[in-house]
Parts: sequence; structure tokens; C-alpha cells
Amino acid sequence: MTGRFEMAERHLYLCTPDRDDLVGFVAACIEGGVDVVQLREKEASARRIVDRAVLLRRACNDLGAPFILNDRPDLALEAGADGVHVGQDDVSARLARRLMGSDAIVGLSTHAPDEVRESLEEPVDYVSAGPVVATPTKPGRPGTGIDYLRLAVAQADRPVFVTGGVSPETVPELAAAGARHFVVVRYLTEADDPRRAARTLRDAVDRATDSAGTAGQVL
Repeated sequence: MTGRFEMAERHLYLCTPDRDDLVGFVAACIEGGVDVVQLREKEASARRIVDRAVLLRRACNDLGAPFILNDRPDLALEAGADGVHVGQDDVSARLARRLMGSDAIVGLSTHAPDEVRESLEEPVDYVSAGPVVATPTKPGRPGTGIDYLRLAVAQADRPVFVTGGVSPETVPELAAAGARHFVVVRYLTEADDPRRAARTLRDAVDRATDSAGTAGQVL
């Protein structure tokens, strides 16, 4: 599974619903330090999702960031997305890979130890782990807790993107638990100045991961 984007080199992953200012908002976030973008839209029609995905893919690629569509490999393929992210209740990662091809990015959500173990046999480029804390973006799903993040990082043989409540205040604890890749939703989607918020968050990620790496070398 090779392509022009290497997920191990990506550290701040924006997951956003559609919005009126979608392209400008995402561009500001990338300029602030986001380096992966996912469109996660559960309510719109397939045609609307494809139309918005095409616009967003062009904007992301112009700024050097991969564009990923949530849930639907068929729509991701039609929109020319760089990849697709599937959950445990969506089409299988194997089907997503067959549809998207070997050069596409395929991601998979995990929420429990058995799901991490099973992901080792799946043709995916990264997994997400969480949400560490309950979040309104995942209604009805309880938080997994930080111990699950530790387990996922220890067991997975590919990048693990932590989800749930990522903010400058929570990043240090998440990094201490092994996180090097972070998914953000509300901290940026609710920001008055998304470029500045993204820069603040990216600075926190860089500081925390650099400190964690240095600590590991000392040990």
C-alpha cells in the first residue's frame, strides 16, 4: 500500500462536517498546521457529498494535504479522494481497499482491544483509537479511556490516530500515553479563528511529541 502521502508523517488530522465556508475553513486549518483532512458528513445526499468532496480534495491537494472521505469508498472513488475512512459498522476495510486501489489511503476506526488485534490483518494504512473521552461527535459511544490508547499504540503496527477531546490542554497527556497522531474536530470546527487555533494546537502537538521522543531516548 503505497502512495504519495505517508500517514506516519502526518500528525494533525482534521475531521469536519460540511459547512457553508468549507473550503476557506479547511484552507485556514491547513495553513495553521493540519496535515490530513477528512470530510465526515452523515446527513447529505450522495450527490451533495461528492460535489463537496471534489471541491475539498482540490483545495487540500493544492495545499499538500491528503483528503479522505468518511464511510463511503464508492463516493470517495467518484470524487477522486486520496482515501477513505471506514468504521466498524461500515463496509469492510478489504472491500474499501479493493474499490480504492493499492495507492489509496484506507483508515479504520477501532474502539476495543479485539478490534485493534483484528486490524493487524486488514489492508489499512492507519487506525484510529478512541474516543478517549465521550464526545458529541460520537453520540452514544462511551469514552475508551487513555489505557486503550496505550494498548492500541503498543499493539498496532501502523500509525494510530487518537480521537476524542483533542485540544492543546489534552495533548501532553495523550502524547505521554504514546500518541503521535491526533484527530481534531470541535477545537477547530468551533474556533472563531481556525488558522490561529490550528497553529496553537499544532504547536502543542509538536512540543509534546518532541518531549516524549526525547524522554524515550533518555530512558
